[in-house]
Amino acid sequence: MYYVPYMYPYPYQDPYYDSVPIYNQERQTMYGGYTDEFDCAQPYRHWHPIIEVRNVEIKDYGKEPFAVNINEATKQNNTFRTALWTGSHLQVTLMSIDVGDDIGLEVHPNLDQFFRIEEGHGIVQMGDAKDNLTFQERVSDDFAIMVPAGKWHNITNTGNKPLKLYSIYAPPQHPFGTVHKTKAEAIAAEENHS
Repeated sequence: MYYVPYMYPYPYQDPYYDSVPIYNQERQTMYGGYTDEFDCAQPYRHWHPIIEVRNVEIKDYGKEPFAVNINEATKQNNTFRTALWTGSHLQVTLMSIDVGDDIGLEVHPNLDQFFRIEEGHGIVQMGDAKDNLTFQERVSDDFAIMVPAGKWHNITNTGNKPLKLYSIYAPPQHPFGTVHKTKAEAIAAEENHS
């Protein structure tokens, strides 16, 4: 017997499938009147991998409903920290860490934090005291980092290009519309905020 491979979007893997309607023994359409899967997906074009990605205006979209290609927005960001969305219980910030630089050793006593690396290489460190960082892990594209409340933490860029990442704070850590173009600007704002 010859091997006939499954060919998308042919709905029957077995070419001798008994239930193929007799009036239409040719290839069955799966798209309900559309000529192919691309026409069918027209309202959802942004989901398709061949679709052009649009640049996102990097700003705080506040408490309004919002959807974004977070990967592209993160890679597009060139500031040290910019708030992308600040709600009542959650905040998303985009970060770009220069080569050899870090986010700065910090602790958040009352909030958990999530980081995701979208581009670059680095090292994440965490611990119960600023001079006792017992957790260390190399991170790169697609790594997620969870920081429990009360843990000292730092992420250092060890690559040869800016480390692009986003951070989720719950609850929010920075004021609505925060933009820190450089790390020095962020440190100054933190001192004023304290």
